[in-house]
Amino acid sequence: MGRIIMLLVAIVTGTATSQLPEFAQQYRQRMGGAIDALRQVMADFEADATGFGLSVDEAIARMKTGDDGFSRKRGLSMERTQERLERLTEQKQALASAGPFARLAVVFKTMDPDIAEATVKDYEPALPVTVEGAISAGLGCLAGLLGARLFVGLGRLGRRRTRAHS
Repeated sequence: MGRIIMLLVAIVTGTATSQLPEFAQQYRQRMGGAIDALRQVMADFEADATGFGLSVDEAIARMKTGDDGFSRKRGLSMERTQERLERLTEQKQALASAGPFARLAVVFKTMDPDIAEATVKDYEPALPVTVEGAISAGLGCLAGLLGARLFVGLGRLGRRRTRAHS
């Protein structure tokens, strides 16, 4: 019975970890779309600012110190948009220069919460046909086997102690 449990755990953990590269890939696609959308927003804002003889930073500063609450709030939101675009662009550059497993670390270390949430919501599992996916699956199987073996071993040890004290 223990071997069946270990096999099932290995299959489940291997399947789960094989999806990490696929999740990262779907995240990267969404990130690219977000960068494109943010660039368009900032390009429109820059064109408006330039039309008034202002840089983007000058226009944001003017809005943030404006007379009405709407302008101040909009200035803050444009500042956040600009910062998010910079952050995502840096993440995209880091992903482009990273190797397969380093990409996973970059995605999970610098993940944008909104993009991650949208990725999880629309996530579609896929078969791991890349080396990265196969190795992730193998490592997950191994971790599952080791975890199951430890669990089964602790259970046996507990039963032995119980019999020894009876």
